[in-house]
Amino acid sequence: VVYLVVFHLSFVMFVWSYWKTIFTSPASPSKEFCLSKADKEQYEKEERPESQQEILRRAAKDLPIYTTTASRAIRYCDRCQLIKPDRCHHCSACDICVLKMDHHCPWVNNCVGFSNYKFFLLFLMYSLLYCLFVAATVLQYFIKFWTNELLDTHAKFHVLFLFFVAAMFFISILSLFSYHCWLVGKNRSTIETFRAPTFRNGPDKNGFSLGCSKNLREVFGDEKKYWLLPIFTSLGDGCNFPTRLVIMDPEQLTVSSQNEPAKSSGANQSFPARPLSESQNRLLATDSQWVEGGPEEENVNSGSLHCKVSDDS
Repeated sequence: VVYLVVFHLSFVMFVWSYWKTIFTSPASPSKEFCLSKADKEQYEKEERPESQQEILRRAAKDLPIYTTTASRAIRYCDRCQLIKPDRCHHCSACDICVLKMDHHCPWVNNCVGFSNYKFFLLFLMYSLLYCLFVAATVLQYFIKFWTNELLDTHAKFHVLFLFFVAAMFFISILSLFSYHCWLVGKNRSTIETFRAPTFRNGPDKNGFSLGCSKNLREVFGDEKKYWLLPIFTSLGDGCNFPTRLVIMDPEQLTVSSQNEPAKSSGANQSFPARPLSESQNRLLATDSQWVEGGPEEENVNSGSLHCKVSDDS
């Protein structure tokens, strides 16, 4: 009875998570990241990249954008004709810009990003448990097969096939699931692992890391009772994210708490005026000392703040 309950439960959660991963549409940037009609016409008329960048800087001055391209240019998608939010990338397979894009997965025929990353992780976890359960159940018959104690000769092929398939899928999914658990702990996407996001002071692979606990909550939410259910509970809106050093910036704190336009950041461009969302404030307000040691702590002592990028970048 216990075996049947575990089997059916794991199967139901596996199918539910797989369904949500497949049929959850990738989240795209909101309309505020699209250029106005006048700016779009002016951008298309300009031939010099410098003039085009000036138009993009002017359009992005009030947007919560803190990352740039490697050449310090505003990240703009010519295909979708919009300014890319932080961690947003264009998927050539889906032909849209996807918020916090991780990768395009052929196994689910969908982009894995902000809207379904939690479902993808649960899909991997329940697939892992399902394969483990099948392999453990068939193991006793597999041992009997090798010791010639299996009486039903017609079942030999089925036992071999089922055990090896379950074991191979378990090993494959275990490596993938472990990798994505590591990514969640570091608050990185697969794309950011291979190409670190560029902030004002250059590339920083740990720029969005808030510490393991807060990184986990950013994906799974505040209420632990919903963590194992394929229900969307991720924090934020997918367009702007708290950076690792944001709580050390007095200007950003003022923006977050008072919901006022920010002051000039010292250059010609103004600091983005949009405050952090309520869910992001919850991530930053629980304690004041959460920066992990090691390389991240060295970056804290370097003096410059990564969260102010939209000026002369």
